[in-house]
Amino acid sequence: MNTARSLRHTLSTAIAALGLVAGAHAQTAWDMPTPYPTSNFHTENIQQFVADIDKASGGKLKITVHANGSLFKANEIKRAVQGGQAQIGEIIISGMANEDPIYALDNVPFLATSYADAKKLWVASKSAVEAKLAKNGIKLLYSVPWPPQGLYSKTEVSSMDALKRLKIRSYSPTVARMIELMGAQPVTVQAADLTQALSTGVVSANVTSGATGYDTKSWEQLKYFYDVQAWLPKNIVIVSQKAFDALDPATQKAVTTAAAAAEARGWKISEEKTAWYLDELKKNGMTIAPASAELKAGLVKVGEKMAAEWAESAGPEGKKVLEAYKK
Repeated sequence: MNTARSLRHTLSTAIAALGLVAGAHAQTAWDMPTPYPTSNFHTENIQQFVADIDKASGGKLKITVHANGSLFKANEIKRAVQGGQAQIGEIIISGMANEDPIYALDNVPFLATSYADAKKLWVASKSAVEAKLAKNGIKLLYSVPWPPQGLYSKTEVSSMDALKRLKIRSYSPTVARMIELMGAQPVTVQAADLTQALSTGVVSANVTSGATGYDTKSWEQLKYFYDVQAWLPKNIVIVSQKAFDALDPATQKAVTTAAAAAEARGWKISEEKTAWYLDELKKNGMTIAPASAELKAGLVKVGEKMAAEWAESAGPEGKKVLEAYKK
């Protein structure tokens, strides 16, 4: 009898010990879809973010990055996180502009054209963006801007009239509206599909940053880059609030600490690499030039109209954000 009791005790102790070991090594796995290639500075920053979380959590949270739209396309990522198909992801703010005007502010031309102004605009609008995302069960982790947006074209563009003959790639509703006001034809093309769209003639011009131009080797299809510095769109990394809440407090802290570091690092890298990207475009045969006075004046008028349209659609909330930005 004593032997049987002793055996049961030994087995119970062993099972409990195994349970403790399993608990100590319990691991949470997240999928993270992103829209851009592994060589893009946003993706490189995310890889460091993920590595920081792995280290700080002691391996308790493992995040697999699915780059270049390989798991979900750019315009599907927000819904995937919202619906629980992915726990975390990267999106461009303006891609949600059809959902709420607050997301469109990021792409209003010539409102914030420098890194300092882009940061100021983010500070003014961040709480509003967070509140909108929270209604969808999403937590904002951090933001990183793209370099200033310029105009790529196969042909020389010296005036607004020259734009009227072009099919121009759009990546958000706000950009599409700007292209319409230019008198051109917007064609929605995600970053992962841009090279093919250019090579097949789906578009012959593009409004984007030097970074995307470099990633897609735009010099193979396009000749000109006009450094109009229209705005600095921002990407954000978002996480399912439900998935975040399921983490233990220490792992939650690891995520938010890594996010703060990724934001600071990302803003710094984006600004530092701006000139480098343009140099690379030039080295590969592209003509890099400022916009002509006539073209710049026309684009500024488009920006003024879009700012007025945005203020009207955003109402009192938008007015409050703009006032905070302009202080």
